[in-house]
Amino acid sequence: MYEPIRTKSVHALADPGDFPHRSREEELDIQLAGHLAALLAVTDELRVLSADPGLDAAAEQLAAQVTRLRGLSPARVAVGSVAAAIHEPHLSALHQRAHALAGRALVVAASRADTAAAILAAQRMDAHAAGHFAGAA
Repeated sequence: MYEPIRTKSVHALADPGDFPHRSREEELDIQLAGHLAALLAVTDELRVLSADPGLDAAAEQLAAQVTRLRGLSPARVAVGSVAAAIHEPHLSALHQRAHALAGRALVVAASRADTAAAILAAQRMDAHAAGHFAGAA
């Protein structure tokens, strides 16, 4: 009376070999590279707004870490290409955002046991905490 089903059900589980899987370490590398790249973008913006020579060195260190993790250099904004008006609350907000990004990077770096990235993230947290409070004062 009924014809048997000849096709696979759409509700059947997919074969585990059908799609690529990444290891936990690869996932953590991707997360860490993303957090460091976001921190680099904020650092580049701060470089435009303030004349702190420490930001140049930090940006180069961040770019080196992102390149190490991704295998290619990150996209960056040229310092002279952004028109900037120095506004203290804006600087304070950027330092606060950079501090939060560095904290996220520190957590991921610690979970993947990447000492170099963890030290750099902790240094950036300290620097941006000081910058945030200096801008708020």
